[in-house]
Amino acid sequence: MKSVFAKSVRSVQGSILAGVITIGPLFVTYLIFRFLFSTLAEAGLPFVRFFASVFPLGWFSNPFMQSVLAILLTLAVLYVVGSITSAVIGRQVFGLFESALERLPFIAKVYTSVRQLIDTMMAKKPESQRVVLVDFPIVGQKSIGFITRTLSDTDTGELLAAVLLPNAINPTSAFLQVLPMSRVTETAMTMEQAMSMLLTGGAVGPDTIRYSSPPISTDGAASPESQIK
Repeated sequence: MKSVFAKSVRSVQGSILAGVITIGPLFVTYLIFRFLFSTLAEAGLPFVRFFASVFPLGWFSNPFMQSVLAILLTLAVLYVVGSITSAVIGRQVFGLFESALERLPFIAKVYTSVRQLIDTMMAKKPESQRVVLVDFPIVGQKSIGFITRTLSDTDTGELLAAVLLPNAINPTSAFLQVLPMSRVTETAMTMEQAMSMLLTGGAVGPDTIRYSSPPISTDGAASPESQIK
């Protein structure tokens, strides 16, 4: 009797696990798209509701239609802004806008930091897309990170790395670690492979990865810029 019950429990567990494996990627994809669409809709909803109050049409007051129009409106604005800033005149106007922002005490700090982070993550230079592993949260447990810059210790001159450690599933929040390069394990993963692993909880990614740290060369350790490549 017990063996039959145990087999039944194992069968149920196996079926549930198979269901999780099947539905998991779809659910994660759904969460990502839901977050993106919700963000786009929230950005455009105030303008759509304003137009709905000015033009009180029946279908215009429908909440679903308002959300769809808000998403389309936000995408259109993003497209127009991107097209304008891609032109020479647009870049000049955007440069003046950034200069004005840099004169605002608190906003300048936030805007500049976010802009530098986005430029670093979107850059095509290999040194700005270095995917690494670091011991976090404890020694022996590796976390995926991105080297955002290198710097040196004021007293010893040791080469240090600023490593951004995004959270799995929700990479919009992250930890920032500053640690010696000797404690960083460089990998051959691309940014796309690393983000796929983070977004899927490791379900999607390369079959092999460099886990052990190779010996760090001390030649040319005079400055961080000389060792970044």
